[in-house]
Amino acid sequence: MLDKMSPNQRLIVAVLLAVIFFVGYTAIFPPKESAAAKVAKANNIVTTKEHTSVAKKVEEASGHAIAEQEKMEKTISSDIVTVKNKKFILKIDTLGRIASKEMLESKFQNSDHVNAQLIPAHGTKPLYIRFANDAINDAASKVPYVASSNLVELDNKPVTVTLTQKLPQVTITKKLTFYPDGHYDIHIITSKDIRYFVYLGDRPHVSKKLMAVAGDMIYTGDDVAHIIEDGKAEGRKVFQNVKLVSSFDQYTAIILYGFKKDENVVLERGKDDNPVIYVEANQNLNLHGYIGPKEHKVLKAIDPVLTNAIEYGWFTFAAKPLFAILSWLHSIFGNWGWSIIALTALIRIVLYPLTYKGMISMQKMKMLAPKLKELKEKHKKDPQKLNAATMEMYKKHGANPLGGCLPMVLQIPVFFALYRTILNSVELQGAPWILWIHNLSLMDPYYILPILMGASMFAQQHMTPNNFTDPMQEKVFKYLPVIFTFFFITFPSGLVLYWLTNNMFSIAQQYMVNQQFKNAEDLKEAIEKKSES
Repeated sequence: MLDKMSPNQRLIVAVLLAVIFFVGYTAIFPPKESAAAKVAKANNIVTTKEHTSVAKKVEEASGHAIAEQEKMEKTISSDIVTVKNKKFILKIDTLGRIASKEMLESKFQNSDHVNAQLIPAHGTKPLYIRFANDAINDAASKVPYVASSNLVELDNKPVTVTLTQKLPQVTITKKLTFYPDGHYDIHIITSKDIRYFVYLGDRPHVSKKLMAVAGDMIYTGDDVAHIIEDGKAEGRKVFQNVKLVSSFDQYTAIILYGFKKDENVVLERGKDDNPVIYVEANQNLNLHGYIGPKEHKVLKAIDPVLTNAIEYGWFTFAAKPLFAILSWLHSIFGNWGWSIIALTALIRIVLYPLTYKGMISMQKMKMLAPKLKELKEKHKKDPQKLNAATMEMYKKHGANPLGGCLPMVLQIPVFFALYRTILNSVELQGAPWILWIHNLSLMDPYYILPILMGASMFAQQHMTPNNFTDPMQEKVFKYLPVIFTFFFITFPSGLVLYWLTNNMFSIAQQYMVNQQFKNAEDLKEAIEKKSES
């Protein structure tokens, strides 16, 4: 069948297969770090000689992650501090850990209208301290912290809470300053110089959709995001010159940042091969933390480095500028749905010259179809002459058999980048458009947008010139709108809105090009009739 298809038709099939392949492959085999990232990681991790020294220094930390998680799950603890804000309620337990953070915004509620809990009930919790000395570590698991305040009303000003744990050999003091936007300052002091490890905490389990990555991230000073997905931690690695560490799901994250260049950040393999991250400290440690949604505007206001915690996978290079433009449009329209439509219009304007040339080329190919058929009959026994004659005809009439597919090829990275943008942007969580679309990050509950998209593809297909010679090929292509309709049913409605709007622009542009050729043909016929008379 493929040998009977024109180059144009083959490229269309290749593009469609590429779309299906990339989406399916990404779902089954989530993206791994690039080779460049791995090289950068190798350069970033301490050199062999230094690594030997560091490995010896943190040798006692190796292998403890799994045991400590299981041990702490069995430890009986209670909450000693409650921090209240209009958007969240945070609690600290007797072991000096952030035990829970409940999100009060309705968009984070599940289908049963239960508020989202960012910190899992089981596993390593943020700010848990483990000591290298086993005796001190055992005592620390039994002696509770004492808090300077049990209830904090966090309104417009930051509030500081001091936690103190008096052990037989050392006293630990945690000074935590909480801010209304969700971030906090960390100042840990020990009464004597002693080595200990402060944990980032296991990732939230609020939301993880198809193709959304979840796990841990270590973002280093060379602007490389080292991402370790759940179930893929391979062993202990030590990082320096770290900008931030994040334990994240689709929309939310637990973050530590503000590290010194020479501080050791350790990645460990935890339970079920999930990543566990902690930082090594001696006596004094100053850090900053954040627990909450990965909302770009909020993160940027706290510290621009935190925006690197928003990760878009392979298409980060394109998704980040797309989100910047989308955010700018939202500042104008005040609605993410209309912003997506406006973004689609901008993309069409940028691609207009190529799209127009492609449509003109397809019209020319349609006009040449009868002549090309004649050439095939004339030179059917001589392929070389057929190719030469075909290329000469293309050149004479300025036609390009691949020209009509170039705009489609260019839209593929835009499609995937926008998909990642919509999939990972918490701003679209619970964001309405109009009428029945109350959440652009979810599928259309009534399937209206996918059906309209399929109908627009069907209309576009009938308006677009083609040169099918095989009836079977034509039937297969006629079913593509149906296939794509089912393909898009589970996609976020924001993405389907983009594709529908894109199709509508294509229909309008195709109509203008078709009308242009019709007018040219009518004029040609009128001139011919006039010359005959």
